[in-house]
Amino acid sequence: MSIVDGVRRGIIAALIAGLAIAPVLSATPFARAAKVVLASMQEPSALAVEESEQERQQEKRDREQEARDREQEKRDREQERIDRMQELYDDGREELDDDKYQQAADKFSELVKMNGPQTDAALYWKAYAENRQGKRDTSLATIAELKRRYPQSRWKRDGEALEIELRQSSGHPVNPESQNDEELKTLALQGLMNSDPQRGVQMIEKRLAGTASPKEKAKMLFVLAQNGSSEARTVLAKVARGESNPELQRKAVEYLGIFGGGHAGEELAGIYASSNDPGVKRAVIQSYMVSGNKEKLFQLAKGEKDDALKRDAIQKLGLTGATNELQQLYQADASTEARREILQAFFLAGDASRMVQAAQAEKDPELRRVAIRNLGLMGKSDTLESIYAKETDKGLKEEVLNAYFISGNAHALVKVAKTEKDPELRKRAVEKLSLMNSKEGSDYLIELLNK
Repeated sequence: MSIVDGVRRGIIAALIAGLAIAPVLSATPFARAAKVVLASMQEPSALAVEESEQERQQEKRDREQEARDREQEKRDREQERIDRMQELYDDGREELDDDKYQQAADKFSELVKMNGPQTDAALYWKAYAENRQGKRDTSLATIAELKRRYPQSRWKRDGEALEIELRQSSGHPVNPESQNDEELKTLALQGLMNSDPQRGVQMIEKRLAGTASPKEKAKMLFVLAQNGSSEARTVLAKVARGESNPELQRKAVEYLGIFGGGHAGEELAGIYASSNDPGVKRAVIQSYMVSGNKEKLFQLAKGEKDDALKRDAIQKLGLTGATNELQQLYQADASTEARREILQAFFLAGDASRMVQAAQAEKDPELRRVAIRNLGLMGKSDTLESIYAKETDKGLKEEVLNAYFISGNAHALVKVAKTEKDPELRKRAVEKLSLMNSKEGSDYLIELLNK
């Protein structure tokens, strides 16, 4: 038994017997040991305090991580819900285009139940599909629900136009085959636009505000955009500015970019600035890309606060080959996220020189990895070999091996497998060779097996 244990037992025994503990503590080395025991009985040791604090800190970190995990799960569930709603909307619209009205109504009904941001649009298309099936009363009830729940919706006007058509029909069932009549009317409008553009524009404007099918409305917008007259451009611009439902607006923005000529850039800029709809803003960005308007895309990439829209503008700059503008953005923004997106845009523009520069000189390893990966996709094997030879970072060397694999460069991988001193990197090279269908690679693998 240790001295400390002995003193502890002695003190406890003395206390039980009602004796004074002073004589027990008077002798050496018991005095020092007793003080230690008493101190340990009265308050935690420094080590215990430290351990307790570490446990509290770890518990705090665990709680924070659990909270982050729950938040991420919540975001993932919400994103899945958003994706599902978009899928239902797209599927429903395809069913309408294919004249499958019952299937379309089912899709839009499910979307209405999810009560998301597209509910007003779903109610309109549900009513439209019900009308095409001859379900007049059901369609009117759906329109009434749209007007009651969304009195400020831009789909309300379309719903009211459909309601007027339904009430004028006096209960006669709608013939689904009337789709053919719409096609004939669209063909007639095309002819009218050639012979009498002014009257043709007036007729198209009237039918765009009516209950024609979405497919036919898109065709009419296309006819309008192709005409090029001042009257046609005025109506197209009105639709593009939002004097219709959001879906038709996005289509008008698209055609304005294609056919709008030199004046379209400023018109689209005004639409972008005045809209709160991300879909409309993306349509404007797409139109700038189609028309090759690098200046407007550059302005959006510099000034847009929304990360998703900013990334979209940067990507479209790449697709227009605007490498000088991208270089200005790269120099102005030092964040890894922005520069990663700009490097991807350089890749889309096919600018290998900027990629080489980033792979060799960029300080951020993550950006160097992106550049190396893209060089592999661009087939720049000579540059990659030079980078590999000079590189000291093992992780970046592995990225070069990945780039060789992506580009199908078995020759470079065999060279690494034969000459590399690091056994781990040699192993990585051989692993990639084993996944490639290459004669040179297979020959080397057989050579290894025969050693």
